[in-house]
Amino acid sequence: MARFGSCALILLVTLLFIVSTSSATEPAHACQRVCDGGPARRCVYDFHVEYYFTMSKACFDCPHKREDCDRHHCIPADGIERGVIAINRQLPGPSIQVCEGDRIIVNVKNHLPGESCTIHWHGIHQVGSPYMDGVPLVTQCPISPASSFRYNFIAENPGTHFYHSHSGFQRADGVFGSLVVRQNKEKDPHSSLYDYDLPEHVMLVSDWLGELGVAKFVAHHHDDGDNKPSSMIINGKGRIPKPRNELTSNDTMPLSVFNVEQGRRYRFRIISNGFLNCPIQLSVDDHMLTVIASDGGAIQPIEVDSLVIHAGERYDFIVNADQQISSYWIRLHGLMDCRPKRVFQAAILRYHGAPETEPDAILTYENTKRPGKVLNPVNIAPGDDEHITVAEVKAMSPSKTNDWSREPDRKFFLSYDFNPINSWHFHDPEHYPIFGAEKNHRLYTPQINHISLRMPPSPPLSQHGDLPFGTLCNESTVANCQQEFCDCTYTLQIPLGSLVELILIDKGVTFDATHPFHIHGSAFHVVAMERVASNVTVDQIKLMDQKGHIRRNLVDAPVKDTVAVPDGGYTIVRFMATNPGYWLFHCHLSFHIEVGMGLIFKVGEHHDFPQVPENFPKCGSWLPPVDEEEFESIVIHNLPYNVTDKIEKSEDRTSLRPPNSGDSDESSAFSSGESELTTEVPFTLSDEDNFVIPQHLTNGTLSHSESPIIHATSGTNNFQISSISFALLPFGYIYTVFVRR
Repeated sequence: MARFGSCALILLVTLLFIVSTSSATEPAHACQRVCDGGPARRCVYDFHVEYYFTMSKACFDCPHKREDCDRHHCIPADGIERGVIAINRQLPGPSIQVCEGDRIIVNVKNHLPGESCTIHWHGIHQVGSPYMDGVPLVTQCPISPASSFRYNFIAENPGTHFYHSHSGFQRADGVFGSLVVRQNKEKDPHSSLYDYDLPEHVMLVSDWLGELGVAKFVAHHHDDGDNKPSSMIINGKGRIPKPRNELTSNDTMPLSVFNVEQGRRYRFRIISNGFLNCPIQLSVDDHMLTVIASDGGAIQPIEVDSLVIHAGERYDFIVNADQQISSYWIRLHGLMDCRPKRVFQAAILRYHGAPETEPDAILTYENTKRPGKVLNPVNIAPGDDEHITVAEVKAMSPSKTNDWSREPDRKFFLSYDFNPINSWHFHDPEHYPIFGAEKNHRLYTPQINHISLRMPPSPPLSQHGDLPFGTLCNESTVANCQQEFCDCTYTLQIPLGSLVELILIDKGVTFDATHPFHIHGSAFHVVAMERVASNVTVDQIKLMDQKGHIRRNLVDAPVKDTVAVPDGGYTIVRFMATNPGYWLFHCHLSFHIEVGMGLIFKVGEHHDFPQVPENFPKCGSWLPPVDEEEFESIVIHNLPYNVTDKIEKSEDRTSLRPPNSGDSDESSAFSSGESELTTEVPFTLSDEDNFVIPQHLTNGTLSHSESPIIHATSGTNNFQISSISFALLPFGYIYTVFVRR
């Protein structure tokens, strides 16, 4: 009889998996199943990426007829009409829910006119499949318009993950979805703590805009537009942030509902697709949250009133449905840059048998912030009785190996801040330098160690032999970066098998902010975290470390792949570099990584890497040599200052001044690659790859004196420009070339 009851329970849970879906109109995928130890499956998905629109004609009379909001291809969002980029006309995209060991195959078709894309599988380490990591110009070429790309990898690390575009601001505009890798119940260390782990209990939260992300970006970076989100959504639904009694019938959009049965315990999985600096505090009225995992890493259960989730993070928590049959608010409270516009959101926890109505309480920005014990507070470290940092939670079980607790093989101090530098992307030092502009027009550039990451023209993972000589760089190959803007393909070399320690330091001088950092291809142990003061220096942290004032948890530190760093403080993480490849490490706020707040770890050498897949796409610059006899003159107007060797102003225009052959001093300067705007950089690093060898830093941009030369002659004047400089020209600049035969 007991055996019959056990079988009946398994059958019931299986049926719940089959009928539960993330969309009211989409059937469950065959791979969405109970993970019972059966054979692994091949799980195939087709993603069609295209421009789309919220509250489109597919929505008919939504929100006045609530059933219309659930129609096929209807994306209600928060009710504000705006353009989006969607996968299969869904927001979020299709939920991928598989079992550990399944093979995931996703065919991505790019329908975007004139815009490329890629998909990153956030949390999947891609062991043995680095070419599937989905980072454009690092692990693959961007998927060009009208083209397709097949991602093919094993779901090898269980947990709550997600996928998203890694191209521009597509993630902010809707290209994201959940990716859950479940374990066999016997392997799950927390299986005894809950009764159900349902596909429908995945929460994907995100800050949200009333316009395309690129419009917000250019307004903020080139004018005085703000960088603050206007709303928030959960599983693609929400309302503009106003109390319910102030909403019109057009504003009263449907909210996400999560159904439970009284007396049962449920595992929920929350994912943050946040793209601006808006950490979100989540709580459930009259219920506690028992947090059991973060970023796929199991932790010792901890009961809290609320948790804060940063961009890129994931948390698993258990809700015990032990209250009266009713509906309860799930409250989402926006922090940091969500404060100016008082952004909040809500969803509903509804007990089976409760009326399909909303809870009575009227929500406001103030009352969505729950008091009591909170996990992962913003800019508070170390914690106290009511604030528990992620560095203070404990891994469920100590690591199988103690290798990560020994003395590190490589130790990197990675400090950052918003630097008052003349980034040529946003400030012309001659016409509108940063301190020549009005205060609300000054763009402070977020940089790691005063270097901005510039993507190479070709992915080094698959086309390292095609990279221009001198593409990769690090601190030893650049100079004067605190005074001049430095951007290059910032790469740190790590021998395969090394134990790496990263000391992440938020100097906290310019703004009171918080930055969540995400690592690709691995996870790390969070061994220490502290907010030292309102601002701090690298030397202070080094001195604290030398004196033994930094306490590291080298026994049971939690394992994560995304972690926030307190402003004016540090977070220390450690990882074993056992996965060869090129792996991105970056701030997960879109406005920051898109201006270069990141770097690349090169783990191992190319002979350690898995073989490049057959017929793998290639891309790069095309700069063939120019036959001097074909042209009498090439005049290039309005080059960005960073590639201009000599500028001379005339009454009618600014143009590149070719050196006069009769002027021996100027001519020699051009021949050697030096000028008034060039700083000599000493060689300190050599590698089998394209790290900078004898080189120059021209206004912060790496160039090489031995690079191929483009020649042009006109009378007795001649000039030479490195082809690498042309390769580094920013997208969007237009050059007018006049050719005279």
